[in-house]
Amino acid sequence: MSEIYFHLAYSGRITDAHAIDFYDVSQALIGFQRSLALTVHAVINDEVITQAPSLRGAEIYAYPPAEGSWKTTAIVVAGVFGGIYQLGTAPRDTPLGNLISSAYDYVISECLGFHVDYSTTLGQQIDQMKRNGTLKKLPGQSRLDGVIEKSEKAVQDMHRPIVKSKTAELAKISVGFGAAEQPYDFTLDTNTYEYISYREMDDTSNTYLGRVSSYNINTYKGRIFVEGYQRAVPFELAEQSRGQRAIALITRSLARNAESRRADDAEIRFSALLVHSRSGQVKSFYILSVDAK
Repeated sequence: MSEIYFHLAYSGRITDAHAIDFYDVSQALIGFQRSLALTVHAVINDEVITQAPSLRGAEIYAYPPAEGSWKTTAIVVAGVFGGIYQLGTAPRDTPLGNLISSAYDYVISECLGFHVDYSTTLGQQIDQMKRNGTLKKLPGQSRLDGVIEKSEKAVQDMHRPIVKSKTAELAKISVGFGAAEQPYDFTLDTNTYEYISYREMDDTSNTYLGRVSSYNINTYKGRIFVEGYQRAVPFELAEQSRGQRAIALITRSLARNAESRRADDAEIRFSALLVHSRSGQVKSFYILSVDAK
């Protein structure tokens, strides 16, 4: 068996006196466990689940809150997957342990509006592990994007002590292998709650060019790279844009983009309404129509 540790620590307000609202922190910890379970399952099984108890191949345990703080530790415990590799074995540069850590960073960062360049982080790690034959199954970007979609409510609940009872001011998440502990770059606070909980859609549409980087045929949601934003932006197809031709163009763009990020025929033209946060940050596209470039 092997272990990887994730720490959730609240600070500020009455947490400095070692107290926190009981109900809010209980809901926050459920959200913490759910976001971990969905991410871990996707990495080791290449599958998106909707219920945390469906996690296979690993167990998640909790240590009591650290004395004198509101820092809680979750331990992901796993054995050998397919007789090939162990998850979370120290040191920090263990390929699969590092992948779990990076995948959770990607999922939570994207939920909070901090955008991670998949191709230069997770993409490179997964490509290396594929070459080494470390695991039989490895998740693609579309799989982890599906985890983001399913984790948004859980991450929103992790904000409850900050925005509901206001018994905490902020929260940090860190990851540890053995005695080493490394905080993630993001912080949960009122600004990240505003981003994840609020959405406003423009009244008028615009036309864009982009390359599809992920797509879920069941939810009609995905991500598309648009040059003007320099990142892959989430999208959802409006009901009237879910025709056979539009979906064929989207899946073809996804396939061509996967083959070569420089392929000219990977681009599609689409009309969409922008969905943004209260501060004006672009959250997604609501696509009304899709055409060939």
